[in-house]
Amino acid sequence: QVQFVESGGGLVQPGGSLRLSCAASGILFKMYAMAWYRQAPGEQRELVARITSSGLNTNYEDVVKGRFTISRDNAKNTMYLQMNSLKPEDTAAYYCNVHPLVGNFPWGQGTQVTVSS
Repeated sequence: QVQFVESGGGLVQPGGSLRLSCAASGILFKMYAMAWYRQAPGEQRELVARITSSGLNTNYEDVVKGRFTISRDNAKNTMYLQMNSLKPEDTAAYYCNVHPLVGNFPWGQGTQVTVSS
C-alpha cells in the first residue's frame, strides 16, 4: 500500500532554516510528479511546491518562491524541501503527495513546522 512519511519539522526562529524529507513506499516513485502541501490551523491544505517525476522541473507558489527549494532522489524514493528565511506565516503541518492528486493516495501524518521567536 502507498505510504508517505514526512519528517524534519520543528520549532525555528524567524529567518531560520529547516529541511523536510518525504519517504515514499508502495508506489513507483520515479513515475510520479510530486509536491509539498501545507495546512495551517483553520485553513485548507494548500500547494507549496511541485516537482516533475524526473526532478528536472520545479514550480513554487509565490509565497515561498526564492526561499524554498524542492528536490528528489528517485534512487531513495525520497523528496525534500529546503526551507530558508522562514517566516511566522510558514507555520503549518507539511505533507507530501503526488501532483496532481490522482489515485486518491492516502495522506501521511505530516510534519509540523512552527516559526516563532
